[in-house]
Amino acid sequence: MRKHFLFLLFLLIFLVACSNEEEATSNNEEQKEQDNTTEQTEQIEEPKQEPEFENVYPLTGIRTNDPVNDRIVSVMVNNATQARPQTGLTKADIVFEILAEGPITRFIAFFQSEKPEVVGPVRSAREYYYTLAANYNALYIYHGAADFIEDRLRAGVVDNLNGAYYDNDGNLFKRANFREPPHNSYVLFPAIYDVAKEQGYEVKADYTPLPFLDDEEVETIDGGQATDVEIVYYPEEIVTYQYDSSSQQYVRYSDGSKTVELETEEAVSVDNVFIVETRHEVIDDAGRRSVDLQSGGNAYLLQKGKLEKLQWRNEEGRIVPYKDGQPVGFVPGKTWVNVIPEDPGLNGAVTIQ
Repeated sequence: MRKHFLFLLFLLIFLVACSNEEEATSNNEEQKEQDNTTEQTEQIEEPKQEPEFENVYPLTGIRTNDPVNDRIVSVMVNNATQARPQTGLTKADIVFEILAEGPITRFIAFFQSEKPEVVGPVRSAREYYYTLAANYNALYIYHGAADFIEDRLRAGVVDNLNGAYYDNDGNLFKRANFREPPHNSYVLFPAIYDVAKEQGYEVKADYTPLPFLDDEEVETIDGGQATDVEIVYYPEEIVTYQYDSSSQQYVRYSDGSKTVELETEEAVSVDNVFIVETRHEVIDDAGRRSVDLQSGGNAYLLQKGKLEKLQWRNEEGRIVPYKDGQPVGFVPGKTWVNVIPEDPGLNGAVTIQ
């Protein structure tokens, strides 16, 4: 009888223990499920925090916490066939391409958000280029000029550094041995600000940003399809932009060859292609021109594979797109501005596909 009683007691204790263990396991699973549900709810309900930036680069619209008050530097860059591929163009915030003399175009490249080690080949000055530099409050870097142009530059129309005075000094300018003059002069970018200080120029400046689209406006860009764009300056000077849908940028070509960095073969890819037509006039026997960058006129703006027919205006010296009397924003990023003669103009010189 005693053995029977002990057996029943042991069985009861065992059943109670099992019941408690099952209850504990059940409670743990319920708690884990509640914790997971709470965690998922918190993850769903927690708003996505957009990064906050204090500053914006004035020429690209890219936001940053870095200071943005370095003086803009503009460099005259050679675009003769003998000067290609160039160095430094992928880091330029804005590049203007304009006819120099004859069928040859030349670049003025504006740098601020990125600073390459070397830029070039550097070429000689023209009035409409240094006027652009002055209007953007940029230091103007060039190599050589006609006497009447040099007289104006020395008189102070724009803060400038002429490579002819620093030719191959190894500090500000160097000559490359793999090209022939005048296609082998390069500016050493890190020295620019130091030399500018020595000349008494300001190397810090505050700028009002160009107009830029916000994220929502970028998503709703209007316009016709524009994936292949050809600009004929002359039969021997043809510029092409091809849209890369993966990067959502335009890749630039000169006469069928991709525009790349000499050292790395990195392609020049831009977010905005701004094509403006204006009056050009040949002013001397050497074929030099005057180019009207004041009066405004017709323009095409290519962004995200689309094209809009607009107007351009000179707004406090800066060339900006307008539509229906209102400024049109650029896509944040890099911009190339192609200035073409009004004859033949957009309809005659530009083909859009």
